[in-house]
Amino acid sequence: MKHIDLNRVEEILFAGAKIDKTELPLSEVRRCYEFLSNFSAEKVIYGINTGFGPMAQWRVDDRYLTDLQYNIIRSHSTGAGEPLPDIYVKAAMVARLGTLLQARSGVHCEVIELLAEFINREIFPFIPQHGSVGASGDLVQLAHIALALIGEGEVHHKGAWRPTGEVLRENGLSPMQIHIREGLSVTNGTSVMTGIGIVNQIYAERLLDWMTLASVMMNEIAASYDDFMAEGLNECRRHEGQQIIARRMRELADGGTRMLKREHELYRNGHSDTETFDGNHKIQAYYSLRCVPQILGPVYETLRQARRILEEELNSACDNPIVDPDRQNVYHGGNFHGDYISLEEDKVKIAMVRVAMLAERQLNYLFHDRINNILPPFLNLGTLGLNYGMQACQFTATSTTAECQTLAMPNYVHSIPNNNDNQDIVSMGTNTALLCKQVIENAFQVTAIHFIALTQAVDCLKIKDKLAPVCRRIYEAIRKIVPLFIEDAPFYKQIAAVETYLKNNPLKLK
Repeated sequence: MKHIDLNRVEEILFAGAKIDKTELPLSEVRRCYEFLSNFSAEKVIYGINTGFGPMAQWRVDDRYLTDLQYNIIRSHSTGAGEPLPDIYVKAAMVARLGTLLQARSGVHCEVIELLAEFINREIFPFIPQHGSVGASGDLVQLAHIALALIGEGEVHHKGAWRPTGEVLRENGLSPMQIHIREGLSVTNGTSVMTGIGIVNQIYAERLLDWMTLASVMMNEIAASYDDFMAEGLNECRRHEGQQIIARRMRELADGGTRMLKREHELYRNGHSDTETFDGNHKIQAYYSLRCVPQILGPVYETLRQARRILEEELNSACDNPIVDPDRQNVYHGGNFHGDYISLEEDKVKIAMVRVAMLAERQLNYLFHDRINNILPPFLNLGTLGLNYGMQACQFTATSTTAECQTLAMPNYVHSIPNNNDNQDIVSMGTNTALLCKQVIENAFQVTAIHFIALTQAVDCLKIKDKLAPVCRRIYEAIRKIVPLFIEDAPFYKQIAAVETYLKNNPLKLK
């Protein structure tokens, strides 16, 4: 299990899969530890017998080397703000495990075994959201993980916050011991931003697929001509993402009878049939309906690139120094620097803003009777003037999309020197990942409102039997959460319930 792919992480995070400790390459980890133990004797090595950061020029007396490792953990546990939700903490611990399994950190095997126990038993250290500048990695947030590993601080376990020592004793676990450099090796690196990025990635990929389906339903409702997603059209543009989204739309639309075929409606006998031409039906749909492959194609390619970077980071040694038993050397460098993750999370964030914008524009089409010409204002099936349908839902969708647009400003470029200018250019990667997390949550909220509107529009037109089978199945799933509504009623619980459904259920064709 030296290499962990994102599909495996998704199973650990969302399906309750466990880490099999018998599959861990502990012999390689042990070899690296033993090499460092022998190599470090009588040598000055950063973080083993020196101070940290700008205090690296101070040699620490051998009497205090164990204290040195405890000190970096305790002194750096300075985070502030709300704790990260459990799933992001779990992902961060998996990412840290991935780093240590590369056998380039010089840690004792018991660190890896204890970290695996935390993951499997769902013991979640308290990690405040604020504190990392993203280089030297996530020092503050990782220090909070290390604090729990040494049996101090608090953890969230079985729904309650409790002292870590109590939970360890309950589970028959012993705190992490310091052997050589366990304190620094656990606290130094990009694992928190990587963990947040992995969860972001999983949710973003799900959201993209849901928005692709929503766009199919939109075009079914509008009775669009289906050639906007035709292979012959999209293959003419060389972008693979556009072609993949168009193909996915064709798969999702298969079996439906609502969308029109231009060759049947307008090109009979090889020429335009002007006698049957309906001038009230748009010959080309609005861009938010017709240009979906062109809009979501770049999103797909952005997510594909981000997945590659995240998986590479997950399986990288991202601390410092790097211990290399093969070359019999210890390298000092900057593998903890979070630029790769920060830049990708900015790109994912911007792509998800675009998804929210597409959902909001399609929603406006559904609500605006003078644009769609087939639906009542705001999908209101009650008495106009007395009832309001989904009018106020648009306020929420518009406001939330606007916040996404504000958050779209790149964060990767916001470096501020600190640490006595030792850290003179930093990544802010964890901040970027957290901003991306917020945008994804916002986009899910807008999309949840959109799906409620889509199902209401289907009922307004009485076309559920004409939908493609996949669209019909999702229509029915949403209707179980939000039944057909005529009278005015609060929507906030339904919006939250649909959001939860979309986040926790990847779209499947069957």
